[in-house]
Amino acid sequence: MFRRSDLQTRLLSLLVILAIITVAGCAAKKSLSGIPESGLILQYNMPNNQSLKYQTSSEFIQNMDIMGQSAEIKSDEMSVFSVSPEGREGDKYRLGVTIDAMSMSITGPRGEITPDMSSVVGKSFEISLSSLGREWDLSGAKSIQYEVTPGNMRNIASGFQAVFPDLPGKPVKIGDTWVSNDTITDESSSGEIRMFFESLNKLEGFETVEGMGCARITAVITGTLDGVGEEQGTEMITEAGIEASDTW
Repeated sequence: MFRRSDLQTRLLSLLVILAIITVAGCAAKKSLSGIPESGLILQYNMPNNQSLKYQTSSEFIQNMDIMGQSAEIKSDEMSVFSVSPEGREGDKYRLGVTIDAMSMSITGPRGEITPDMSSVVGKSFEISLSSLGREWDLSGAKSIQYEVTPGNMRNIASGFQAVFPDLPGKPVKIGDTWVSNDTITDESSSGEIRMFFESLNKLEGFETVEGMGCARITAVITGTLDGVGEEQGTEMITEAGIEASDTW
């Protein structure tokens, strides 16, 4: 359970990770091959010698009841990062990621938390990505840290563990669905939070966004959260259910 004095700090990890999962699918330059009548083949096709830029922004409001007292927590988060292909091994792309900008704020009953994230801007790390959107090798991101609150350090790896939506690996037609699963582990100097997500994805149709032909996909997401940590010698245990929706 949460102690009120620790609530904002511990919610920060959950709110930011849930928000960052949503990425504009069209900006990912997915390769769309096949025709809708026979099924569409979706896959990531990272172009050589070309840097792709991504931007994510989110606003998250959570109303909570804590030991009979209500509380509202609001999170605003923004990140801009560049992705440059650095080679391919089999089905895996090796990508270089550079943080161009990153900011966040949490507002709650005890005021506002705005971490100074200038230390992560300009930092780079590598990640492996399959053509279907599975991520590997985030050890470099774990070394990029910032201070959430005095003495509480957190790294940026959790924000990239499921940043690319998972694709079905088979031809899909409008109305077809597929299930994907993600696990995100968020580590800080005060503890660890693990989140398990199951997404029921559905190909809704097609549309044009900024001149690009895009597939429009919705997802119904369920999951669980558990975590352990320590504050001032007191063990903190966290358990929660997760429900969300997504469009990309």
